[in-house]
Amino acid sequence: MTDQPKRPFGVADKARLVAKTAQNPPAVILVEPQLGENIGTTARAMMNTGLEDLRLVDPKQDWLSEKALAAASGADRILERAVKYNRVADAVADLHTVYASTARRREMVKPLMSARAAAADMHARGGLKLGILFGRERDGLTNDEIALANTIVEVPLNPEHSSMNLAQAVLIVGYEWFQAAYEGPQEMVTLNRAVPASKDVLIGLFEHLERELVICGFLRNEEKIPSMIVNIRNMLQRADLTEQEVRTLHGMVTELRYGRRDDRPKRQPGVKSNAGEPD
Repeated sequence: MTDQPKRPFGVADKARLVAKTAQNPPAVILVEPQLGENIGTTARAMMNTGLEDLRLVDPKQDWLSEKALAAASGADRILERAVKYNRVADAVADLHTVYASTARRREMVKPLMSARAAAADMHARGGLKLGILFGRERDGLTNDEIALANTIVEVPLNPEHSSMNLAQAVLIVGYEWFQAAYEGPQEMVTLNRAVPASKDVLIGLFEHLERELVICGFLRNEEKIPSMIVNIRNMLQRADLTEQEVRTLHGMVTELRYGRRDDRPKRQPGVKSNAGEPD
């Protein structure tokens, strides 16, 4: 068995971090949304973050209109399953814990959490039914509506410009909820189906490069050659080269010696210039 180079992170074929939808997602409750497009983009944000239960309190436009479906960009099923309510109290009646997303200061005693802290709190509540209230595009939530919530959720943003549209607010809160349950790696190396170079392949490159560095005169100080070779090998090791990248480097080293110039030595067709170098 050849020894494969160890990578500091996970390995992905197509630059995708593998994520799984968490259990017990909260319901998203939109209070009097004004535009069908806003409902559609909210559904898209929900689909991005694994949220499925959309509840609409007295929506002002049809959430299944052509514009709303186009804005959903593939999240049609969330719109199709959305339920309409006449009052906030009806929309939250079956929930155990409700979070109210608002940036406005209220004269009331109520826990205040960041979206990240609220996400952790949601996951700590096991099988309880949860929901997140989002207010009107222009006016947000009333005090009476916030009074139905257990906790206020606020997204810390630039104080000079903290305004968000409805879908942005849903996406940020939903993203924090999704990430709170994410257990995969935070960084990965994308191989795109390339095979990591084995040690024997790397050693062939080392020896090829070192021979050429001696021939060109770069490695000329007898006393320093051993330490310079170690440094060069460590440098290439850190690159975590694939087999294709090693072949490319072989070709680069060969061309630097033979090249296409008249003052370069001529290669004989089909003859390798150095052992271990590809044709």
